[in-house]
Amino acid sequence: MTTARDRGTRLSVQGPVRLHGSVRVSGAKNAALAMMCAALLTTDDVVLQNVPRISDVASLSQLLRELGASVDEEVRDDALALRINGSGVATSDAPAELINENRASFQVIGPLLTRFGRASAPPPGGDSIGQRPIDVHLWGFSQLGADVVRQDNRHVVLAPTGLRGARIFMDYPSVSGTQNVLMAAVRASGRTTIVNAATEPEVQELGGLLNAMGARIKGLGTQCLEIVGVDNLHGTTWRVLADRIESGTYAIAAAMSGGDVFIEDAPVTVMDALLAKLRASGVETLVEPGGIRIRAMRPLKPFNFQALPYPGLPTDLQAPLATLLTQAVGTSTVHERVFDNRLLYIPELLKMGAEIQGSGSVAYIHGPSELHGAKVRALDIRAGVAVLLAALVAKGTTVVEDVYHLERGYDHLEEKLRTLGARVERID
Repeated sequence: MTTARDRGTRLSVQGPVRLHGSVRVSGAKNAALAMMCAALLTTDDVVLQNVPRISDVASLSQLLRELGASVDEEVRDDALALRINGSGVATSDAPAELINENRASFQVIGPLLTRFGRASAPPPGGDSIGQRPIDVHLWGFSQLGADVVRQDNRHVVLAPTGLRGARIFMDYPSVSGTQNVLMAAVRASGRTTIVNAATEPEVQELGGLLNAMGARIKGLGTQCLEIVGVDNLHGTTWRVLADRIESGTYAIAAAMSGGDVFIEDAPVTVMDALLAKLRASGVETLVEPGGIRIRAMRPLKPFNFQALPYPGLPTDLQAPLATLLTQAVGTSTVHERVFDNRLLYIPELLKMGAEIQGSGSVAYIHGPSELHGAKVRALDIRAGVAVLLAALVAKGTTVVEDVYHLERGYDHLEEKLRTLGARVERID
């Protein structure tokens, strides 16, 4: 399995290049991580197919093993198949170093709490992209009857007599919060209603897995989830859906490089917001059997967009799409409506010659900019891929540092880009 490599690793990119060819996208990161946590809800085997080979999966696998679960992995068709068995879980205290490494690891709390009546973990780590409070998680647990206390910089959640169903209103439709509370509710006694739930495809997929394990969930894909608790869940086999963010990344790369790329397995039906903006820019988006073809025609037209919860344009594509707009003829405006610190990529793009002004959560982009090679940093997963995409169209050599961030969310990114004609080399 892919693990985080030395933090001094860099990528050297020679540009400009026009991408062409075919690339297959991997399983969805944000669905796979939640599903791995859901395996703790049963003592049977849960087999997950099409899991991406990324370092976040590796660190969560290690966390599950630390808790006492077994995690067996096998590479099938360039993807991971994981067989997870939680029958040996001997502790409900998540180790601090692994929770701090991977924010999604906090989602073990819901399954552990509803199964054992107790769970604890420190505040989660992850990217520094702004305030992502776990209040939504803890509030949901408390409404299910749990006591939440803070001890030694750990959140300890206690429900010694079990959880009970409740009507829960979420202040914000948090994806991870909805997933965590949903996993706690499936084994709570009685009926639970989650109001203002996240509707993202990754939440829907987790609900599908839970129902396949014997849960009783209705309303998936809506903002009101109805859950009738059951005493036990059983094992199952589930194939993780293709990653819409990885698909969108390759679509943007093809568009801004003037390329022609077929994206195999792209989940087109959940990519409407991005595809609409690409079409507004003059890019051809051709749905074909097995995926979608992105064919760019220059010059690109400018457009404005907002990053919003699903079905809006994903915040995880805000930075890559802003990078594309540096190549559009005219002025574009970008509004980030989800996180408050997700414009970290702007100073890095400025080093490459982009014309961008950032103000709070708004960016004004003037194009087209003639980008040039520079030494830049991947400051988080999506900011990192933004500068990597910029390097593909920049003249000369760009060196991208701190690429361990990219390995957290993209399965063999530089290898896939090379198959499309990119000149990308790893420098260890």
